[in-house]
Amino acid sequence: MAEPARPAGGGGAGGEGLGRSRGGFTSKLHLSADGRCRPLSLVVTGGQRADCTQFQTVLAKIRVPRVGPGRPHRGIRHTIPEKSDSQAARLRKGSRGGRPPGFDEDRYKKRNTVERAINRLKQSRAVATRYDKRAYVFLGTATTAALLIWLRS
Repeated sequence: MAEPARPAGGGGAGGEGLGRSRGGFTSKLHLSADGRCRPLSLVVTGGQRADCTQFQTVLAKIRVPRVGPGRPHRGIRHTIPEKSDSQAARLRKGSRGGRPPGFDEDRYKKRNTVERAINRLKQSRAVATRYDKRAYVFLGTATTAALLIWLRS
């Protein structure tokens, strides 16, 4: 007798966006947000997945309008300041002072936008605790909470 076929999107706990992390058997919601802490794209993975592994997936879900010919460019620059006590900074500056690091103080103040967006999403109890068993249902719940954030702002 043939084994029944798995439903689409199967694959056990990993296919359902569940995985082991420090907090136990959990899931992780990866997202991008605009400057007003409104979610732009959402991805659900297992709790052990790092944010850096989902960076391209999250950005691929954002549509950037084409202004002219060619590909749209997002223009992402770094926002992390150089440590003042680092060995490299002392060597480069020397007695002449060296060039200042490429650091934008205003951009650095806005770096926690995504964390604030996650906090706004988790004001919804269903998103904060994940009652849904299936990953696509949880993604729908998170998307609904994101829509409410967009409608209220």
